[in-house]
Amino acid sequence: MEDWMDRVGMVLVWLILLLRCSHANDEGDALYALRTSLTDPNNFLQSWDKNLINPCTWFHVTCNPDSKVERIDLGNAGLSGTLVTDLGILTSLQYLELYENNLSGTIPSELGELTSLVSLDLYNNSLTGDIPDTLGKLKSLRYLRLNNNNLAGSIPQSLTDIGSLEVLDLSYNDLSGNIPIGGSFSKFTPLRQFSLFSVIRICATYFYNALSKHVQLDQLGSDRC
Repeated sequence: MEDWMDRVGMVLVWLILLLRCSHANDEGDALYALRTSLTDPNNFLQSWDKNLINPCTWFHVTCNPDSKVERIDLGNAGLSGTLVTDLGILTSLQYLELYENNLSGTIPSELGELTSLVSLDLYNNSLTGDIPDTLGKLKSLRYLRLNNNNLAGSIPQSLTDIGSLEVLDLSYNDLSGNIPIGGSFSKFTPLRQFSLFSVIRICATYFYNALSKHVQLDQLGSDRC
């Protein structure tokens, strides 16, 4: 009986290890897809080797105790290129730090699948296109900084559904349309230092006063502060 139980235990351990390796492989493939879409003149990504099964051994990647990717820290790394849809499988990712690079192209809607995300920092890049509506699915998100890009279109109403949001900066983009009201946006006050919308090149106080009027972004000029 003991031998049988020992064998069952060994099989279970083997299955757990197999599942962990499978997760590591999938996540490693996703990160390597990002690697191949980027130009890396400073060799920040030199350790991102597809032949290394576990991406937890790569520099600028942090994993949790279950060997799932938890952080990507590539801020101010001199990278250029585009983001990839494959990032959407990193469901344990909490911090995606790609600020102050020269990233171009659009923000993939698949980032809305990163349901564990706490911080999304893509500021000071050259990103274009709309802010994905799917970002409203990130219910754990506390920091969303997309400022100083070339984003266009309107601010998604879905962002007001992120109740955990503490810092939101969309400044210095080419956004237009109505400023959403209600939901998490209703708690943004000057006392909380929510500099949301220098984007529209206005001071925070004017933005807060304007909320109740449901103003258009393109009605607010650079001479308001």
